[in-house]
Amino acid sequence: RVRVRQDGLSSATDEYHGINGNVSLDRRSEIVQSPNRYDLVPGLGASDRSNNNSLSRTSETGTYDLSSAEARARNGFNNNGTAGSGGLHTVDENVINNNNNNNNNNVHHYQNQPTVPTHATMIGGNGVNGGSGTLRSIDEEIKKKKWPTDRAYFLAKELLMTERTYKKDLDVLNTWFREELTPEDVENLQPLFQYFDSMLEHHSVFLRDLEHRILLWEGRGGHETHRIGDVMLKNMVVLPIYDEYVESHREILQRLNDLYENDERFQQTYRDFELQKVCYLPICYFVLKPLHRLLHYQLLLELLLEHYGEDHFDYTDCHGTLMMLTRTTEVVRNELASSENYTLLCEIQRDLDGFDTLVQTDRKLIRQGCLLKHSKRGLQQRMFFLFSDILLFAFKSPVTQTFKVLGHVPVRALLTENAEHNAFVIFGGQRAITVSAGTTAEKTLWLQELTKAAAAVRQKPNTQLPMVSVKYCTSSEENLETCGLNNSLLNPPAKPPSSRNNTALHVCWHRGVTICLEDHLRAGQNQISGYLLRKFKNSSGWQKLWVVLTSFCLYFYKSYSDDAALASLPLLGYTVGPPGVQDAVQKEYVFKLSFKNHTYFFRAESEHTYQRWLEVLRSATQMQDLKLSTGAGNHHTTSNNNNGNGSTATTPTE
Repeated sequence: RVRVRQDGLSSATDEYHGINGNVSLDRRSEIVQSPNRYDLVPGLGASDRSNNNSLSRTSETGTYDLSSAEARARNGFNNNGTAGSGGLHTVDENVINNNNNNNNNNVHHYQNQPTVPTHATMIGGNGVNGGSGTLRSIDEEIKKKKWPTDRAYFLAKELLMTERTYKKDLDVLNTWFREELTPEDVENLQPLFQYFDSMLEHHSVFLRDLEHRILLWEGRGGHETHRIGDVMLKNMVVLPIYDEYVESHREILQRLNDLYENDERFQQTYRDFELQKVCYLPICYFVLKPLHRLLHYQLLLELLLEHYGEDHFDYTDCHGTLMMLTRTTEVVRNELASSENYTLLCEIQRDLDGFDTLVQTDRKLIRQGCLLKHSKRGLQQRMFFLFSDILLFAFKSPVTQTFKVLGHVPVRALLTENAEHNAFVIFGGQRAITVSAGTTAEKTLWLQELTKAAAAVRQKPNTQLPMVSVKYCTSSEENLETCGLNNSLLNPPAKPPSSRNNTALHVCWHRGVTICLEDHLRAGQNQISGYLLRKFKNSSGWQKLWVVLTSFCLYFYKSYSDDAALASLPLLGYTVGPPGVQDAVQKEYVFKLSFKNHTYFFRAESEHTYQRWLEVLRSATQMQDLKLSTGAGNHHTTSNNNNGNGSTATTPTE
């Protein structure tokens, strides 16, 4: 892609991003059909290319690279600066406009964005060319161009966009985290880095294959290039590596946790790395990314086959790829629930004070969330953790930002009773705890799962867990030792402040919502990336951002090539849907995210992309039927700007 300057010359130094956004929002030029042989390493000479054979594909017909595509795009302009048939057209949809200049989170200018004329000017040698028509005629000419509209194209593009994010996720551990470790630590985690090395080597090639195919699909490639199954089928050569990783990843997770618990130096390195901007998720979440990626491949293939008929020329390759992939994903699905549960136990343990033996082989997280505990002082916010064998309740320390356990009840001794409104009673001995949920639906979920968990544990042999009465486990800290809790609760060791205020656990506390293990599993399988236009409720300008949705949170980047997110928006408790008449948004493919009085609008490039984002967001916002009407704490967007002491700063979104 080339940018035309006001003097009519193209900037040869501008970076070429390939397929860097929504086609319908950023239609800059067309790429002439290339030969079958290509080398997608931009800017390399002949001698350099000879050393990069592992990242290229060759046949007998010539060479294709991004630099030659850029040169052909520049040749679309004649000598006096008038745009030719393959020239660059600027449309008002590309204006990156934001009226909220005081908001530090907003990005007002982007690299490689052309200057958009504010009047009816033309692209010419001096910025004005009286013989080339008006801006309106340029818009009309663009509308006449035939851009891909097939659903298969948008599914292929989703594959490309998410592949970019996945490759960067692999780099977070394999490159960034490895650099922080000592040689001894690297040796201890050698299996992890060996697998990630192999995956990265393969996915670098696969990503270039995808970019080349989408370039042809969007440009002047023939009908035979309007397919993706052959590229994915070739990608399946990596499956043996994934088969081994699926078998070994649990051992890697356990090794990480052992090092964290038993080596103070490694624990400090681990925590320090999670404070870095590039590490936007807890480290152990990245270990599960390869498993999630395989499930996403399967989903996209199933959607493609649903779209194709059996007579489609791409059907056979897609079907064959799916058959090969399914053998691996069946094992992934069997293993993932246990691994996700183990990861959650480890993460909760690191945010918990006063209960040091949470990670147990047979312990399963069922639900976590906020309830209001009735006491003589009134309603007190408490975080409840329901596991397969024990119920914990805690409150969040404003100093350490960790959760301080106040009491626990063995599930075997647990009984419940319904109460009026959204209240219910938990019996755990000679005394009861009365709590209130935010909504009737939330109350129903808690009652069902508490009852189900108690029934399940009573069918198993008694493991002789000490019987604990809630009679002494009150919100005050009296007699906590009697309840079997760790003595360190009375004099807890100083824990560093938590750096993960946008994780599901902390968002549940601030929003007053609840979440279960099944929600985490569903979130792992519903991830998406791509360019969207974003607008705040009280602004008129649309801002183009690279958006990544993972782990119940949106992460905003200026470009897909950026390492650190500009800001993040946790989604638990949000509702998602089309804008209403009162919103006065006169654009197509717009959806609205809202929580209390906070509203954001996002615009997709097509009907298909709009529907895909809605589908995934409805999973990430967790429950459409549980529109929680109450939530504690003030809403905020987390901005990845570290302050002087290394903690993550938070700034209001509006």
